[in-house]
Formats: sequence, C-alpha cells, structure tokens
Amino acid sequence: MPDTRSLAGVAQSVAASALRAQQARMRVIAENLANANSTSRTPGGDPYRRQAPVFEPAKIDGATGVRMAKVEPDQKPFKVEYEPGHPAADAQGYVKLPNVDSLVEALDMREAQRAYEANLNVIETARAMEMRTLDLLKK
Repeated sequence: MPDTRSLAGVAQSVAASALRAQQARMRVIAENLANANSTSRTPGGDPYRRQAPVFEPAKIDGATGVRMAKVEPDQKPFKVEYEPGHPAADAQGYVKLPNVDSLVEALDMREAQRAYEANLNVIETARAMEMRTLDLLKK
C-alpha cells in the first residue's frame, strides 16, 4: 500500500520523534541535577551515578527519526572528599560524591531545550506549508 502521507506530514512525524527524545533527555538531566549532591546511605558506599541518555535512529513514516534507546550510567570516577564525620565516610574518612557536574548538566539542558525548540519550529513550518498548499488548491 503506498504511503499517502505528505512530505510535510512526514517532517512533522520525524520532528515529533525528536521532541519526544529531547523531552526524555531533559528528564534524565533533571534527575542528574536533583541528585548532584546525593551521597551513599551506607559508609563507604557508592553515591548517585550520573545517567547518560543514548539515542538511536528510528523508522518514522518511511523516514528516519530518533528515539532514546536507553539510559546508561556514566562510568566517570566519583569525586572524593575528606569528611570523617560524614555518615557516608569510609574507614579512612573519605566520602564519595556523585560524578555529576552541574555546569555540564546545565549546558546539556540548554542544548536539549534548543533542539526541542528547533523541532517545534519544523512542525510549525510544516503545518504552515500544508495550510498554504490547501489555500492554493482552493483557488
């Protein structure tokens, strides 16, 4: 069966897949920021480990869109501080801190927001093209 979707409709579907992917990315970033200071609940235990979204191509209406395939833990080492009185301190008095850099997360969030806005613009432009085409066909 031939695809009856218009080029603008396909563009909207691809852009919508990117909107969903960026929205999921922003949720992961928000979780990272929320846990940027979360230490272990047990002495010497590991704190929160930064999560990183992984994207992959996805077939969307005969075109290639994007989707978030999974979220993987960042294997970057934890920061360590000497705080012997801290409940999460190990036997030597060192506390492992999350491997989350708030500045990196803020920059990632801004990039995700810009990508989201760009895809919204694609959808708006495709809708405008469809409306203009319909207007031309009415004449």
